[in-house]
Parts: sequence; structure tokens; C-alpha cells
Amino acid sequence: MSGSEDRRLRRILTDARVIAVVGVSDNPVRPSYFVARYLALRGYRVVPVNPALAGTRLFGEPCHARLADIPPAIPVDMVDIFRRSDAVPEIVDEALAHLPALRTIWMQIGVAHAEAAARAGARGIEVVQDRCPKIEYQRLFGELRRGGFATGVISSRL
Repeated sequence: MSGSEDRRLRRILTDARVIAVVGVSDNPVRPSYFVARYLALRGYRVVPVNPALAGTRLFGEPCHARLADIPPAIPVDMVDIFRRSDAVPEIVDEALAHLPALRTIWMQIGVAHAEAAARAGARGIEVVQDRCPKIEYQRLFGELRRGGFATGVISSRL
């Protein structure tokens, strides 16, 4: 990955505060659960979005059926999408219409949609496709080194 892309991802992850995770599961072995939990443990406010879990609580937050159901008082600035690529356009359009603080659309590993990304980008929204914020956070902020991985990121932190 290029240095400029690493800087962009680091800035996105540093600036984000409230992340809506679309397609989150309440099953601890599912990637959407452990990524959302990890982000919550790193200090992000994680707003779960899954129609099957609406009305329950995850990570200390009520789960919403759709992005449009998130109260305007919750300033979601990043949407992390754990859905198939063909579901992305509807999610992006809903995020653009209902989340005034939105700054980033993040699509998980294996998830990409060029047209939806272009629509978001045209509105000034950062778009990340086919990546995981948990993996990128660990790689860019030195957590993978503790596990013995060579990250290519130089730091004075142990």
C-alpha cells in the first residue's frame, strides 16, 4: 500500500468518532461482531444496524433496523458496511440522505461498488472499499507488530 493511502486511512481512523456498522451480528464468532466490538473497545461509538436485531442492544447502544432510524442527535461520521456488494447502493443512498455528519463510507473486505462509491465521492464523502477498519487500525497504529507481523510501518512504539 502506498504511503499516501496509509496516511489517508490513518486520518480517517483518527478523525472518526461514531461508526454505524451495517449488517452487524450479535454472534461473537461472526466477523461483523468482532470488528464492531474491537472498534468499540478502541473508543469509537459503535451504532449497530441490522433489521433482525432492531430494539436489542449491542456494545452499549440500541440496534437500529436502518440507517434512517438512527436519531439525528447521533452524529454518525462513518458507515462500515458488512453486506454484499449488491446491497451497497441502497445503503450509500440512505447514508447520504439521513446522516448529516457523514464523512466516510467504508466497505468491508470483499465489498465494493464503483457507482455507489462515485456517488458518495461526488458529495465529498471519503470512500474505502474492500478493506477492514480493524485490520487497518491494527496495521497503522502498531498493534499487529505485537503479534509478530511485519507491517511496513515504522514507529518508536513497542
